[in-house]
Amino acid sequence: MPFKNKPQVFGAAINTVELGSDYKMTLGGENVLPFYTFDGPIANAPKIGVEISDLGTEVEDAFPILKEFYAGASTVVEMAKKACTMPGADFICLKLEGADPNGENKSVEECVQLAKDVCDAIDKPLVIAGCKNVDKDAELFTKIAEALQGKNVLLYSAKEENYKSVGAAAGLAYGQKVGAESAVDINLAKQLNVLLTQLGVNAGAIVMNIGSAAAGYGFEYVASTIDRVKLAALSQNDAQLQMPIMTNIASEAWSVKEAVMPEADAPEWGSQETRGIDMEVVTASACLAAGSDAVILKHPVSVEKISALINALM
Repeated sequence: MPFKNKPQVFGAAINTVELGSDYKMTLGGENVLPFYTFDGPIANAPKIGVEISDLGTEVEDAFPILKEFYAGASTVVEMAKKACTMPGADFICLKLEGADPNGENKSVEECVQLAKDVCDAIDKPLVIAGCKNVDKDAELFTKIAEALQGKNVLLYSAKEENYKSVGAAAGLAYGQKVGAESAVDINLAKQLNVLLTQLGVNAGAIVMNIGSAAAGYGFEYVASTIDRVKLAALSQNDAQLQMPIMTNIASEAWSVKEAVMPEADAPEWGSQETRGIDMEVVTASACLAAGSDAVILKHPVSVEKISALINALM
């Protein structure tokens, strides 16, 4: 008996969110399960971002395997321009970790100026991540949203503790996009989306960051949460979960022992670079299969491999 495909197309769809001004990028819009192109067309393929830090070469020096790629780039702006040349890169994620009051405690003014300089220098959409200190991030994102008005950037991310400040500035006053960050729990993700929309932020201006972990480090919670969010959005038509999902892989994959252990200390594990790339690629692949609409990576080989995977499945 010949096989007869019965397409599973849902009546609901993921919201579309557009980032960028001159060079634009669209997330979401699908009404089928991830990569189920045999059930229906997927207009917007998942996107890939490249993470760079405001600490610049200070951070990259901790990863000698990346120094070759960024050779000659002595400033963060130059690194951002270089990152744009990675085959498969769709956007840049500037991480302002130097603003952390418990770290270098860079001033808000310095961070805002850097964000402006990077945004003006690159030809791809910009995502700006904070320092994980909710009070400093609220101040940072408010000022950056104002300084980059009209650039249509994503401020990644607002949390329950600071969503009012970030949402009011980014989503209401200055027309930016808002990342809603929760801690790997579908109920927390939905609750934050509800709070932001009740504040007045348009649902079409919200991108979810439901949390992440490297493969093998409690990752099953991440994959299952993304999967549950996507199914609820499509099969149950839950409007408060129909925002596209962006997952930061780089920060998690390159912080675990498999990626940071030097080959001299664990020769039986093989090449440190290969291990780091493998952690990033495996984690990103699983997140995309579960339903992430965008992933943020660090290594150029990882970006190229994940781009090839997306193209093969689309």
